[in-house]
Amino acid sequence: MARDPAAASLAEVFLLYPGLKAVRAHRLAHALHTHGFVFAGRIVSQLSAKRTNIEIHPGATIGRRFFIDHGTGVVIGETAEIGDDVTIYQGVTLGGTGKDVGKRHPTIGNHVMIGAGAKVLGPFKIGDNTNIAAGSVVLNEIPENCTAVGTPARVVKQNGVRVDYLDQINVPDPVMREMERLEKEIIELRQELNKLKGENNESI
Repeated sequence: MARDPAAASLAEVFLLYPGLKAVRAHRLAHALHTHGFVFAGRIVSQLSAKRTNIEIHPGATIGRRFFIDHGTGVVIGETAEIGDDVTIYQGVTLGGTGKDVGKRHPTIGNHVMIGAGAKVLGPFKIGDNTNIAAGSVVLNEIPENCTAVGTPARVVKQNGVRVDYLDQINVPDPVMREMERLEKEIIELRQELNKLKGENNESI
């Protein structure tokens, strides 16, 4: 109720919110998983995924007051760890890169907000009191008390102080940046080639 201004009543939240249903199902699935009933835990999690369109692996560890707003398309991997008072929105993935073994998924600190469509991929930590902007792709650790934006995500604010003038509207296009870098390199190579040609002509 405190974190969703659209919530009209406790009954609405308890009976209709898919995020709450998914978290309730995960509590049961996780208990089964940790007590050795792995297959039963997966059954509970998959039934919940079909019902809510939110997939949380039974092995994931989730703290108190976890809030999934809207929820459609949320995926949380097996070794993900989530602290207390975390809020995530639709389309968020807490996943792996396929390169790691053992601990493959992120650890999310306390009081973290992860915006719609963000992807957090790998076995690193997102610090306490940090915000991940919508649509960001996080591939490296983010310290506490930060705001991270972009693809790949970079810190733009820490401890309330702006550290980068990037905003959520003017996010740089990584493909365009690479094209600009290549164009600059081609110009430099052409200049070097012309210089070599000129030296050869002089020697003749």
